[in-house]
Amino acid sequence: MNKTIRRAAVFSLLLVFALLLRATWVQAYEAKALADDDDNRRNVIARYAQPLGDIVVGGTAVTGSARTERGDLAYRRTYNDGELYAAVTGFRSQVYGATQLEGVFAGVLDGTDPRLGDPLDALTGERTEPGDVLTTIDPAVQKAGFAALRGKKGAAVAIDPRTGRILGMVSTPSYDPSAIAGSDGADAWKRLEADPDKPLVNRAIRYPVAPGSTFKLVVAAAALEKGLYASVDEPTDSPNPYRLPQSTRDLVNENPSAPCENASIRTALRYSCNNVFGKLAVDLGQDEVRATAERFGFDDTEQDVPVRAHPSVYPSGMDAAQTALSGIGQFDVTATPLQIAMVSAAIANDGVLAAPHLVSEVVDADGDRLEGRPDGEGRRIVSPSTAGQLRSAMVTVVEEGTGGNARLDGAEVGGKTGTAQRGVDNSEKPYAWFTSYAKDGDSGEEVAVAVFVEDSAAARAEVSGNGLAAPVARAMMKAALK
Repeated sequence: MNKTIRRAAVFSLLLVFALLLRATWVQAYEAKALADDDDNRRNVIARYAQPLGDIVVGGTAVTGSARTERGDLAYRRTYNDGELYAAVTGFRSQVYGATQLEGVFAGVLDGTDPRLGDPLDALTGERTEPGDVLTTIDPAVQKAGFAALRGKKGAAVAIDPRTGRILGMVSTPSYDPSAIAGSDGADAWKRLEADPDKPLVNRAIRYPVAPGSTFKLVVAAAALEKGLYASVDEPTDSPNPYRLPQSTRDLVNENPSAPCENASIRTALRYSCNNVFGKLAVDLGQDEVRATAERFGFDDTEQDVPVRAHPSVYPSGMDAAQTALSGIGQFDVTATPLQIAMVSAAIANDGVLAAPHLVSEVVDADGDRLEGRPDGEGRRIVSPSTAGQLRSAMVTVVEEGTGGNARLDGAEVGGKTGTAQRGVDNSEKPYAWFTSYAKDGDSGEEVAVAVFVEDSAAARAEVSGNGLAAPVARAMMKAALK
């Protein structure tokens, strides 16, 4: 054999050896990675090869599956009352992915979650039957909130203060997830993406804005906990108007005739006195206010319900004037309706915040429990005494103050209105807020609600928490107390 043939033979053997090595590497080490790759069309085909599991509200599935008429994906997701429950379910699309509960529990709902199968299924690669997600939503509360918010841009959250169960979560304007569930929803997707009202955004948990005067409850809690004042009925040291520290600007009140000079915390909440809470924030200092806000849930970057909520923020590095503005829920303070509902829920529950959660159980096809969130898990935020005093003051707001539209016959209702400035020099229509709790003495039922109205048909002069947001809260509280 001559040298040329020998070299060619050795080179050919090396090529064969390299191919064998590569094949072994792919089969032994890269097979799973390739199989699990998001771009592997086989995975998508398998995911939609059978009907999906369901998201359940009040014992009834609000999702379903329908056989497709063409293409290689056998089933697509369907929704019952899709607009009503979109803020809860999110969407599951064959093209655009999944959000909300559809995204968090995607593996359970399509049967790929390893907890669903037995060891034999894992060895054979057999697709298991999907499981279901059981929510805490009360259909009556959800429908009441959605109907009351229709025609407005905003959101509302209702929580059972004792258990932390989220009874209602509404975001408007909404959308029908069915329109983008299949492979032919491109036009609908483009319309939703281009819509200036942002219907795909869940304003209940993913859209923090200035909370306005609803934040005064946090400042009041800090003042009582710190011992700055012993009682909500003790007069405060609050000049009216209050000159912002190191500034030529006065912090004035919306109602110039309100008795806000040196007003007690009860009176200041009743009339929403800016001078009192601006001065309280400065007297406490931003670190003390922040500490109380964070106990309520502000600045929590891992607030999962189990969908991840956008953090509500109490800012840092402020000067004294900015600290005063933060005391009335302005400057760079931001909050979601979920967060403000949590404030009222903790106050209603004697100062303990039960962890808010949207899902009670996740079950397999046989109904056996895979996971769940225990009701009532929580942490103490303020003392029972502070919570009791704040409830008393919130009742005064509803019975004698700015929150009269939230009254419910036969129930104890406490609340706080809020109107948050918006835009440079308050150039845009302000936000309207209302947060509240209600207790039925006969049934023992309780609920805490927060409502945020970003925009409505109301004229600027008619925008108020009592006028726009309190009726929504009242409707949801009435439905919860039945």
